[in-house]
Amino acid sequence: MKKYVCDVCGWVYDPEIGDPDGGIAPGTAFEDIPDDWECPECGVTKEDFSLMD
Repeated sequence: MKKYVCDVCGWVYDPEIGDPDGGIAPGTAFEDIPDDWECPECGVTKEDFSLMD
């Protein structure tokens, strides 16, 4: 699965890890995260994330 990086703070969303503290289970693709989810480091939305190369 593809990783995404926050354009604001650099936090990386790794789908193998998810965001358990944010209610996102391991194995959840970035595309399947709810639109109201926020970056656990800085609070921006999914719109501020970019696909990692």
